[in-house]
Amino acid sequence: MQLLIKVVFSVTIILLATAVAKRFPSLAGLVGVMPLTGALVLVWVYLENRGNRDIMEAFAKGALWGLLPSGLFFLAAFYCLRKGFSLPLVLGSSFLLWFVAACLHQWGLK
Repeated sequence: MQLLIKVVFSVTIILLATAVAKRFPSLAGLVGVMPLTGALVLVWVYLENRGNRDIMEAFAKGALWGLLPSGLFFLAAFYCLRKGFSLPLVLGSSFLLWFVAACLHQWGLK
């Protein structure tokens, strides 16, 4: 049942962002990266680990430093879109940059 609730919340956020994007693309971008997603994960981490503060603190630390790779993803996407690249190339480039930054993120947090 908990998995179903997680899926429903996650899908709702994605559907909301895509619906808003039809009229207000920049607002949809804000909805897509808003802390609501992180807050939902924080709730699930709390519930699944009985409020273990060490685990929650490690999650929050990872999320905080994870803003850098995520920011690089969107920076690359913005740059590639400005240059007129195709969507597959935009996503490929953005995910590649995010992946490299995420690997450095994980290495740096050890």
